[in-house]
Amino acid sequence: MSRVVVVGSGGREHALAWALAKSADVVVTPGNAGIAAHGIACSDRPATELDADLVVIGPELPLVNGLADELRAQGKAVLGPNRDGAQLEASKAFMKDFLAEAGVPTAAYGTFTDADSAFAFLDTMTPPYVIKTDGLAAGKGVLVTTSLDEARADVLDKLSGTAFGAAGTTVVIEEGLDGEECSLLVLFDGTDYVPLVPAQDFKRVGENGTGPNTGGMGAYAPMPRVSGDVVTDMLSALLAPTAQTLAARGIDYRGVLFAGVMLTSAGPKLLEYNVRFGDPETEAVVGLYGDQFFDLVHATATGTLASVTTVPQGAAVTVVLASHGYPLSSRNGDVIHGLGADGQLADSLDGVVVFHAGTARNDEGQFVTNGGRVLAVTATADSVDQARELAYRAVDQISFDGCVVRRDIARDATKGVA
Repeated sequence: MSRVVVVGSGGREHALAWALAKSADVVVTPGNAGIAAHGIACSDRPATELDADLVVIGPELPLVNGLADELRAQGKAVLGPNRDGAQLEASKAFMKDFLAEAGVPTAAYGTFTDADSAFAFLDTMTPPYVIKTDGLAAGKGVLVTTSLDEARADVLDKLSGTAFGAAGTTVVIEEGLDGEECSLLVLFDGTDYVPLVPAQDFKRVGENGTGPNTGGMGAYAPMPRVSGDVVTDMLSALLAPTAQTLAARGIDYRGVLFAGVMLTSAGPKLLEYNVRFGDPETEAVVGLYGDQFFDLVHATATGTLASVTTVPQGAAVTVVLASHGYPLSSRNGDVIHGLGADGQLADSLDGVVVFHAGTARNDEGQFVTNGGRVLAVTATADSVDQARELAYRAVDQISFDGCVVRRDIARDATKGVA
């Protein structure tokens, strides 16, 4: 059996390890208490010191710091781009310039390091205004607002380093786009690419899209309103020119291109690329591939995607449970009720998996909160509506003080679908 090392410690890595463990021997570094309780090995040793036939790098920061380069230099197969490809996420300014070179449709934008120039650009725009940090901000560095005063204040907070430190001292200002948002996770082996089922995530902390941006409060897949023809259009308009430009720049990209797409009336437009599996989209998507997921990932890392055929089954809904104060703060140590010794539901439900994003065990062995996003409760069923009902039945079995949860994940997923 192949040995896979998964790098990371969150809900995404739990989901990846769980899916890969259907076909391989998996070790997660460093992992977390919930992953270990689920029967998946965790290790404190770095990936460079672990034997592996395949390494899957979950978070963006190790990729930006060159972990994939180091592992490939050791002769290991790796899912994740080298440092040069990871620049697509490390710098939004780099990404936007790359998209312009590739001819990928995207929002009009400007890049700024001083407030006066940024304000002058804002004065030429009509709301909504989109203000982004240039660097990594854990999915929280975006403000979308209809208020010019709020946009100006956000620019000052970012450029001063108050909001996101050095990551925010360059800002990208974009036009707001109308349409439905779609997350498309695309596996790219340097030559060929395969899209996974389209998903939709929920970034705002409050129901009906209110409150500040978060790392993601839930997701569902597939999107019933996104047909195969729409996916084909996204691949043609966005991924094909991206692949051509990566090749032209001599970037051997083997990993995930996570495309955030706005489906506008003028066709798909790229909001941004991430260079790793999305979170919480991954928790929703991976279970739809059963024991085929390892084959997809291994083929991506080894440049053999053209030889793999997969057929996803069913639908999934993921609901995130976050800690008190999230996303502005988080509280650790609150006891989580409703989980058994294995970190899964004490009263199990068929089709439900509880992925641990931020948990630990206290001295009594109880699971407690240990981060902003705590759990990603995922249900798989024949349809999105069935998966949603099952997911919230599971959520209702779990409680902890100050729990933050949205009740509208996937509520409108089938609205307007015949």
